[in-house]
Amino acid sequence: MSKLTIAIDGHSSTGKSTLAKELAASLGYTYVDSGAMYRAVALDALRNGWVSKAYGIKEEPIINALQNLTITFNVNSQGQSITMLNSENVEDAIRTMEVSNVVSQVSKLIPVRRRLVALQQKMGENGGVVMDGRDIGTVVFPMAELKIFMTATDQVRAMRRKAELDAKGQDFSLSEVLENLKSRDKADMERADSPLIAAADATILDNSELNRNEQFKLVLGWVAKFQKYD
Repeated sequence: MSKLTIAIDGHSSTGKSTLAKELAASLGYTYVDSGAMYRAVALDALRNGWVSKAYGIKEEPIINALQNLTITFNVNSQGQSITMLNSENVEDAIRTMEVSNVVSQVSKLIPVRRRLVALQQKMGENGGVVMDGRDIGTVVFPMAELKIFMTATDQVRAMRRKAELDAKGQDFSLSEVLENLKSRDKADMERADSPLIAAADATILDNSELNRNEQFKLVLGWVAKFQKYD
């Protein structure tokens, strides 16, 4: 059976990574979280004082540092994908609200996008990959057999994100989380390079009223339509 390239794009906190991981595990494919790669660059910029929510961004040092950044993924004993920045496990560090508040500033830098897109394309050049992000179906893999664009209502997304933060002991109000999501969506959709848009041939998945099991079964049906036996 031929292996597909599956591109999953969409708004923040729509469950892109959750779905992508489930699909990759079920199909025996490689999973790549492109958003984690941008978060890793943003984390490096934060640590070096090159970006902040209050004072903005210093573009030149971030761009100059790209050549010295190594971003890879390891799989732990539970089968979970772990983001590695220069061989350091930064999986938890990149998921904080502090990183969320600045990642859009970093990801809109064209040299950053060019560098990470090249790495992502290399990771998926042989197919058998599920990749999620903001521009996978439009820029990274425009020829992907299956493209999915995920969305949900603002309120549902904010509640999901707050639950994630609460579980990690990060205390933010629902209004703060909602503001962050809307701000990131606006920045992603309005950036000049690779804006967040649904590919013309993407299948829209609004999961506002779907549970994980319902969503997974629905998407597996879509996958089956594209799979062919050699």
